[in-house]
Amino acid sequence: MAVFRRLVFTALCAGLLSGVFAAVAHQVGTIPLILEAETHEKAPVHTMAAHEHPPAWEPENGTERTAYTLLADILTGIGFGLLLVAGLTLRGGQVGWRQGFLWGLAGFATFTIAPGLGLPPQLPGSETAPLVERQLWWLGTVAATGSALALIAFTTQAYWAILAAGLIVLPHILGAPQPDEHLAAVPAALAHHFIIAATIVNFLFWVILGASAGYFHRRLWPRLASAAPAAA
Repeated sequence: MAVFRRLVFTALCAGLLSGVFAAVAHQVGTIPLILEAETHEKAPVHTMAAHEHPPAWEPENGTERTAYTLLADILTGIGFGLLLVAGLTLRGGQVGWRQGFLWGLAGFATFTIAPGLGLPPQLPGSETAPLVERQLWWLGTVAATGSALALIAFTTQAYWAILAAGLIVLPHILGAPQPDEHLAAVPAALAHHFIIAATIVNFLFWVILGASAGYFHRRLWPRLASAAPAAA
């Protein structure tokens, strides 16, 4: 029970810290680009078909959008924090912010870089392939990349390294799903800036999440371990 509590508390602390930072970084780096893209998306004249389908709900700009962004980033940080802390706990050995930092880099490579090579971050108004196809490719790429990095980190035999290399390139050989028509309401330069900004924000999110997960993992263990007998 003490190990489980350490895992949850560590993920909560690391997720809260990285989530708040990510929310601030989004306000500075990506939200202004999204707002600009929405002006391009809504610019065309409404057709009769558009009037037949009312627009989907979206938060109002300002406080409401900021609050939802903060909530989403914190929940994302906690969710990924649980994965990181579980991995650190199963790995065992010396755990600190340096080890967590390396795990954060692995998370960035797995969840951002690898899928982003085929499906880069998209602004509103960009043409995309069907959602289910994109989700399946994203999940497959993440699973293959994560498995490959685990093989590289935790094995020493050459054939495992060869298998890892194959897993890394396999999703990109198959290719990410692409839209039938490459039409976009947003300018190409704006989309390019958004990809760069989103990648930088994700990089900072992952290194902060990893380093703080390792730090809190080490700091909370003695306290929770000493509190376990009293709780029992």
